Amino acid sequence: MTDSITLTGIAVEAHHGVYDFEREKGQTFVVDLTVWLDLAPAARGDELAATVHYGELAEAVHAAVAADPVDLIETVAERVARVALGFAAVERVRATVHKPDAPIPVPFADVAVTVERSRAWLEASA
Repeated sequence: MTDSITLTGIAVEAHHGVYDFEREKGQTFVVDLTVWLDLAPAARGDELAATVHYGELAEAVHAAVAADPVDLIETVAERVARVALGFAAVERVRATVHKPDAPIPVPFADVAVTVERSRAWLEASA
């Protein structure tokens, strides 16, 4: 599948992290997301129902990141991938979760985790 929709820079205030202070204070997480799907039916018919409503996708990703605190951004990234694959037209997803304010004791610009998952993976892990 070569057609895709990409959302970048979805910013979410959330309380993920290994340390108590991260969970108490919270911080900004930023998500970049690409979903692969067949866009030809939507383009042919000019029909929103034949694609993924990217506003709804962004809202679902935002809610998933804001939900239930976990220790690892790896877990958050997989949660985002599962949410994206919950949209019927999506066949594959790449989710990157950035944690620009991670408690790292040296100067750095960003830390991020990227996962790629497919509908076949989702079905196998059910």
